[in-house]
Amino acid sequence: MKKFLVPTDFSDTSKNAAKYAAQAVAGVLDAKIILYNVSDKIAAGSDGTPLVETDGDRALILGAALAQLRDEIAPFAGATKIETVLEYGSSLVETMERYVRHYDIDMVIMGITGATRLEQIFIGSNTLDMVNTAIVPVLIVPPDASFKQIKNVVLASDLKDVATTTPVAAIRSVLDIFKPTLHVVNVDAEHYVAVTDEYKAEVDILGSMLEEYKPEFFFIRQYDFYDAISQYTQDKNIDLVIIIPKKDSFISGLFKTSHTKKLAYHSHVPIIAIHE
Repeated sequence: MKKFLVPTDFSDTSKNAAKYAAQAVAGVLDAKIILYNVSDKIAAGSDGTPLVETDGDRALILGAALAQLRDEIAPFAGATKIETVLEYGSSLVETMERYVRHYDIDMVIMGITGATRLEQIFIGSNTLDMVNTAIVPVLIVPPDASFKQIKNVVLASDLKDVATTTPVAAIRSVLDIFKPTLHVVNVDAEHYVAVTDEYKAEVDILGSMLEEYKPEFFFIRQYDFYDAISQYTQDKNIDLVIIIPKKDSFISGLFKTSHTKKLAYHSHVPIIAIHE
């Protein structure tokens, strides 16, 4: 069974991500969506007296909210089973990471918003922190994303040492879900009229590794990764971008540089991060 964990704080952004998840997973055989919320236990008041609301009260309220969200997205999920899980924890990412490991989750689907600086800090940081755990593919859904059938997927690659740095099994699992046309895109300011022999050799290796998906390779001579990928997604009607964060490479900084934040916060196309 394919298991998709969808954390929610009941904001519009997370609700949109849940709806997107339902639509994306609707056609997947033997799949399950888990709507997930993490809540802190209630502490006593500043003077040590207990508060009126109890943990039991909060559990009832949050449980009802999860059930309502499940009912809202169920019409979009086809025959996919939807479960709800409420856990206590002081850190969403740490609690979710334990859940992912314990229950062998296949993918996390989360929203992200760039509407205000505070939302970037509080909502965005959880999403990007989950990406940085590197334990499971994370699909980032922009706040204004509306689902459309995923027909064209970009795999952004630096085309360096692909034999040992490409998470082929995880990439295949994503491609097998959507069965799209695969575009492998390399952005490098050093590209000139002809692609170097080194790049050609890496293309041959990666092409062989992903042979069953008939990848098409594209080289873009541009310094700004965000601008290049954004323009390519528009020109080619791309529905999903796959990135592979790496150590000591340009793409490794994808979620740490200003260009990355632009891509993560302002992209209109969902992004899925799959670590090597």
